[in-house]
Amino acid sequence: APQLVGMGLLEAIKEEDIEALADPDDLDDDGISGRMRRVREPESGQFRLGRFGWKASQASVRHQVASALNTDLGVMTSTFPTPDCGAMQMDCGASGAELADEHLDTLTAYISLLGVRARRGLTEPDALAGEALFADSGCLACHVSTFTTTAYHPHAELRNQTIHPYTDLMLHDMGPGLASTLNEADSGGSEWRTAPLWGIGLTAGVSGGEAYLHDGRARNLEEAILWHGGEAEESKQAFVALTAAQRLAVIAFLKTL
Repeated sequence: APQLVGMGLLEAIKEEDIEALADPDDLDDDGISGRMRRVREPESGQFRLGRFGWKASQASVRHQVASALNTDLGVMTSTFPTPDCGAMQMDCGASGAELADEHLDTLTAYISLLGVRARRGLTEPDALAGEALFADSGCLACHVSTFTTTAYHPHAELRNQTIHPYTDLMLHDMGPGLASTLNEADSGGSEWRTAPLWGIGLTAGVSGGEAYLHDGRARNLEEAILWHGGEAEESKQAFVALTAAQRLAVIAFLKTL
């Protein structure tokens, strides 16, 4: 399951800051062609930047929570009041909200305000060397380190914060090795939203083990890096070209996040 910390802060990143990073036609010829995914809000019908889910399929924490309730648990809300029928299923129940809006609001507020642990190892030489190698390998092209949140988020705790999520919230083509049959509207099987890296160093302790990427195929962080392809192929090859000690330093850095 994807981590839930920091979701309110990701929602508070200004859309224009993400748009400034988008380069769907790779006009700068750096091999990175991240694109914003525009998704339709279920209530208003307006299109907004998709931020959440493996395919950036939901624009807000509320929509992500309501979607998970619907598709994972079969619980309808006013946001998604229709049962999630499969393509071959004709009658999967009546429509209508089963969870009151006040409870959806409370659950959304809880998820929005789950905090991110402070980075650790700020004086460890290996981790600091790994941070520099991470940047030199081109990883920051997609795993963007720093944003400042908007001054207008409904939760005051999330306003005007300098954050380090290591994501650009955009879709990137990760190549055939990571492709799946999980196509959503205008996102292809090999396109994935850049996963935030904050908190990734706590995975083993929180989850009782390590498993990364959308299907948990990577058993450790090095495997996760080596599964990268497509737009990330050049960065992966830069990592492969490092010495064994340098690769361990990159992993040490990631484990401080």
